[in-house]
Amino acid sequence: MLLGMVDDPRVVLIKLADRLHNMRTIYALPLQKAQAVAEETLIIWCSLASRLGLWALKAELEDLCFAVLQPQIFQKMRADLASMWSPTSRTGNPRRLSIKGNLIHLDENSSTAFCNGSLTFNEDVNRKDLLEAVVPFDILLDRRKRANYLSSIGNNLETCKKPKVVQEAGLALATMVICEEALEREMIISSSYVPGMEITLSSRLKSLYSLYSKMKRKDVSIDKVYDARALRVVVGDKNGTLHGPAVRCCYSLLDIVHRLWTPIDGEFDDYIINPKPSGYQSLHTAVQGPDNSPLEVQIRTQRMHECAEHGLAAHWLYKETGNPFLSIDSMDEPETEASSYFSKNLEEGNSSDILSSKYKSLKAGHPVLRVEGSHLLAAVIISVENDERELLVAVSFGLAASEAVADRRSFQIKRWEAYARLYKKVSDEWWFEPGHGDWFTCLEKYTLCRDGMYHKQDQFGRLLPTFIQVINFTEQEKSEYWAVVSAVFEGRQVDWITSRSKFDLVASTSVEAGIDNKVNLLRTMLSWEEQLRSEVNFKQTKHDVKLYDLHGSLGEVVIICWPHGEILRLKAGSTATDAAQRVGLEGKLVLINGQLVLPNTKLKDGDVVEVRI
Repeated sequence: MLLGMVDDPRVVLIKLADRLHNMRTIYALPLQKAQAVAEETLIIWCSLASRLGLWALKAELEDLCFAVLQPQIFQKMRADLASMWSPTSRTGNPRRLSIKGNLIHLDENSSTAFCNGSLTFNEDVNRKDLLEAVVPFDILLDRRKRANYLSSIGNNLETCKKPKVVQEAGLALATMVICEEALEREMIISSSYVPGMEITLSSRLKSLYSLYSKMKRKDVSIDKVYDARALRVVVGDKNGTLHGPAVRCCYSLLDIVHRLWTPIDGEFDDYIINPKPSGYQSLHTAVQGPDNSPLEVQIRTQRMHECAEHGLAAHWLYKETGNPFLSIDSMDEPETEASSYFSKNLEEGNSSDILSSKYKSLKAGHPVLRVEGSHLLAAVIISVENDERELLVAVSFGLAASEAVADRRSFQIKRWEAYARLYKKVSDEWWFEPGHGDWFTCLEKYTLCRDGMYHKQDQFGRLLPTFIQVINFTEQEKSEYWAVVSAVFEGRQVDWITSRSKFDLVASTSVEAGIDNKVNLLRTMLSWEEQLRSEVNFKQTKHDVKLYDLHGSLGEVVIICWPHGEILRLKAGSTATDAAQRVGLEGKLVLINGQLVLPNTKLKDGDVVEVRI
């Protein structure tokens, strides 16, 4: 079936839809059989939905399985979230949520009956009620369906027809809608419309299963998981023609978010200036929402969004298919974990050491970006003072940086040269105090604050919203930049410095050559069985070996010959030389998955092979 779906993906979509329907009605099965089906769904079908990018369907399947396999934990987490997100009135008035005229009332026993962290479970809650507490994915994605769902929950609350766990699911969804509408109102008021730069706002609730897995993995409580609910803002860029202005708009919207809600210290990540190794770009910030509970907001341009969803930055593509980025990033987690650890240390009181250690590699000449609302300017560090807690920065008001930021990972030599010449200018003029400069350049002082950012300090010592974002180098960029700085200071030309080697260029061109959906799907399906075995500890009985050891039974590997997308079958153990011989180009350079390899490199299922003429 998996190989057959390459020609017609509707096969697997129908199977996924059928499994979703089965899970929604699994309450009719005996407990043991229901648990067996849930385990199979969690291991196989949720993994398959993830690899196909069906995130909403995957999340619902996970929660349905979670409700069947861990009903008490599911019930407690629902109650915990309801308690955390319930808007409590300081004057003691009954709590209620208003969503465009629809009121959802909660009695005092509904969500905060366990003020001290204890919870009395209703053992009589049946499986059907728990499954009903999993909001269908189509309701989460459709605003009209969502409004109707909340309206029905509200009407049933008045007559007490809905179980408590279902009421709590409705409350979680209602608070998400409130956050979305609050940000939507603020953006309408504070931002101006630009044709071609339409803003799209969406929201999502993290699945309880994903939330539970993250809590176990990081050993934190539920209130320390800041992305349990999230808003995503996508700024249109008119097919890339307005990408620079769209980037400026992203930072302007970030300023709006931080004025609307209080940012959480240490939880701002700028992946636009410093993209992930996969190329993923976005602004991530965590704030205290309208109910004083954490809320994550992601802001990106349309081109960044398409890359994140369908390009090399897509989770399933760079995490699952064995490309060069596999060992560098994992699905959303490393940066989130790092920033959460950062916040944890802030709370424990050792923020000074943590903050300074984060920037311990900074030195004079390092490039940075000055961010003030939607204005991005190139800047360079002149001096590092007071154990990395204070910086003297030279800002060039003639070097707008939005275009450079928008395409950070492209060739940087000319941009590095601009930074180097700014640094040399300040050195030649002997400017060394805040306020020194001319019409185009000014020295400013920045101080490291609790939020992990360097904020501007005026002549009276007051901190301002303007901040600088340090540009994080890769090893290659680091050597390139300082080579450019050395050349500029010595008066030499920088043309001899190449941004990438010839082989790196070939690899990049090959990897980014727009592999069509059919090839991506084939690679995903062929690697799925092998990855599944590594993710789940199957007991390797003789029966299992016969069932899963496809390579041994078939004795062959399947590869894709690029760029024509031709699918070839070779004997198991075949090498890059065999592939070149097969296509009649023996003795030529061979690239596997975009990387130049030795002739004796063995091929694996799903490899994309390119023979250079």
